[in-house]
Amino acid sequence: MMAGSRATGTLAWWTVAFSALWALLVLSVEPACAGTRAEREIEARLRAHIGVLASDAFNGREPGTEGEAQTLRYLGKQWFEIGLVSGTNDPGNEWFAPVSVVAHEPATGTAQFLRRGYRTPIAPQDVLVLTSGKRSMVRNAPMLFVGKARGEDFTRNELAGRIAVVLDGDRRDSTRQNELLALGASAVLTVLDGTRTIDQVAARRRRSGYALSEETLGGDLEAFISRATMETLLKGTSHTLSSLEDAAARADFTPLVLDVTATLEATTTETTIRTHNLIGKLHGRNPQAGAVLFVAHWDHFGECAQPPAEDLICNGAIDNASGVAALTEVARRLARGPQLDRDVYFLATTAEELGLLGAHAFAENPPLPLDKIVAAFNIDSIAIAPAKTPFAIVGRGMTGLDRDIARVARQEGFKLREDDEANAYVRRQDGWALLQHDIPAVMVTTAYGDIARMQAFFDGDYHRPQDDLSRPLQLQGAADDVRMLAALGRWFADTRRVPPRGTAPKASATAK
Repeated sequence: MMAGSRATGTLAWWTVAFSALWALLVLSVEPACAGTRAEREIEARLRAHIGVLASDAFNGREPGTEGEAQTLRYLGKQWFEIGLVSGTNDPGNEWFAPVSVVAHEPATGTAQFLRRGYRTPIAPQDVLVLTSGKRSMVRNAPMLFVGKARGEDFTRNELAGRIAVVLDGDRRDSTRQNELLALGASAVLTVLDGTRTIDQVAARRRRSGYALSEETLGGDLEAFISRATMETLLKGTSHTLSSLEDAAARADFTPLVLDVTATLEATTTETTIRTHNLIGKLHGRNPQAGAVLFVAHWDHFGECAQPPAEDLICNGAIDNASGVAALTEVARRLARGPQLDRDVYFLATTAEELGLLGAHAFAENPPLPLDKIVAAFNIDSIAIAPAKTPFAIVGRGMTGLDRDIARVARQEGFKLREDDEANAYVRRQDGWALLQHDIPAVMVTTAYGDIARMQAFFDGDYHRPQDDLSRPLQLQGAADDVRMLAALGRWFADTRRVPPRGTAPKASATAK
């Protein structure tokens, strides 16, 4: 998309525009406003960054678009002027680390059934067939009714070469299906015997799925069939759907081979999206001592509504222009101070909204050994909380960081929640991807200091065009976040306070 040197090249107008906007915002803050002058300055800078990044000119910051180019040029220029250097540690890709994402969209799906060797006509719209690969097919495979059982109830020999038939009930996740496929089932056919319909499943599953291009893509087959269609399919065999449901409800239930075989086939179309992580760095006095990592995702959804809606753009003001704004201001505060012992890396990830893919790409091709990262702090959707909101740790108890975080909170005069309620959201953010690669990562933020307030955002403007600059931004808590995170950066970059990985307190073995 762009070479690293271009980020600092021909965009002098950004400097002028940003400086003017920031000055205007600072001057517009009344002296009687709550908070110190330093706090008001942080809020003004955050508001200015968000005003640029969440503007319609950036068109929703979608990966692989001109909105990405504008976003990375803006952030790269800000970071360079703050005093960061490229953190990719790759002379061929300074500042911008390439990430290739493959989008998969279901294309075709067909199903044919043989009942005791004779073809049973089923209308194409009555069966939905999907694959996670480019093309997958299973031919004349026997159907094994497993009811509501889970994969752990079977051996690979029982499932191999067969299509597992499961009852859906009112489930909304695919845990059982995934377990059965992982154990060797050729495919899984889900009977929609609850409230879900074929149309509802199709509306959800026919959206694009995304993966890193380096990942090995599976060819798993899944199919969905309505209750009425399944009843038709079983006519003339030794089973009815009602008898199968009764059998599945018994404690002594064992899988039943049906008098039906199936041929299933599905294809997808693939589109490659070429996007980038942005990585900056502050040099420490002793890079061999490891590093501290700060993370925020820059991406959003681009245009996410359809005409005749008037507002088509998902600007992502809170999610996550606020996060990269805070990331930038943490970098500014740390750059202003004395040189730290450890290197400090700043990572703006792509494709978080597509499945934390940018964070996974960073961990799979890191600019430094992952075991050198003593702590990672993710920043996501923070323009939520008022001043004096307590901090929460998303990921509390999952790393060895909690004790030091509590010390820093006391040192800075911040209140820290001592419960694990915020952990309910740990899988929804880039820190979760880093945890999967054994990087000690948490979110330390006021945004989850009041869970009800955060949930109200998720239930309202989240991932909608309404998350834009037309809504008032609550930046007092975000300013607290910047101060706290900068203090955490100084603490964890101090080799006297935090030893290298391997000598610190052990992390909890089980994520809560």
